[in-house]
Amino acid sequence: MAVGTLQNEVTPILFNEEAGAGIWLMRVTAPYIASTGKPGQFIHARIPGMDEHMLRRPFGIYAQDPNEQTIDIMYQVLGFGTEHMTTLKPGDSLELIGPVGRPWQPPQGCKRALLVAGGVGSAPLFPLAQQLTCDGVDVVAILGAQTAEALVAKERFCEALGGDPRCSTDDGSFGYKGFCTPLVEEAITEAEEAGAPFDYIACCGPEPLMKLVANLTANTQAYCEVSLEKRMACGIGVCLSCVVDTIHGKRRACVDGPVFPAKEVIW
Repeated sequence: MAVGTLQNEVTPILFNEEAGAGIWLMRVTAPYIASTGKPGQFIHARIPGMDEHMLRRPFGIYAQDPNEQTIDIMYQVLGFGTEHMTTLKPGDSLELIGPVGRPWQPPQGCKRALLVAGGVGSAPLFPLAQQLTCDGVDVVAILGAQTAEALVAKERFCEALGGDPRCSTDDGSFGYKGFCTPLVEEAITEAEEAGAPFDYIACCGPEPLMKLVANLTANTQAYCEVSLEKRMACGIGVCLSCVVDTIHGKRRACVDGPVFPAKEVIW
């Protein structure tokens, strides 16, 4: 899959609102990234008002609209930087490098896909759900979060897939109570028993979840990919701060990833 050239865009903020449980949704005008970004790629953002923190911050592209020339960014408030982001208003601007990285790469002829998201890992998977559905692929989505309020992508997945995703919450406030891995095992077993196993499995979320999903799929026929979250400095493959250990040696999450074949990652 061809990946476009990086560009630096100054992107005005259209809105920046809390979607629930400390998770925020921001929309910016970014004509080039909106028209060239592939599902699974990300942007590297310079945040205004943070001159003392010079490093950019990576965020997956949650949604893009080439016609409106916009992209959406989902972020969770976890520290000083993301807390500061919540103070940004319409009319403020981010400086973005993008689209960056290796996108999702479903196998040719894929008929059935399983998408597994933990927390804000749902953001990089949502464009993939849209793409696969438009391509006529039968998609099952599993979303896990701490609480019902944190399942902020549930409605968008429902619209994209034309049906409800399977959900789990740590506290049992919605769907299955506990981690989402039992739902993954259940979906894989159901598909195999029905004689229609998944061709493709994609996962994004906390590393323990991705490791478990990789292990669960190791003995299936499905091609499995994971999107790895790493701290990044340059975001363009120069500084080597986001190295991932793989069976092919050390790889850079920013440009060799963030999406990797699960069987190649050394967990």
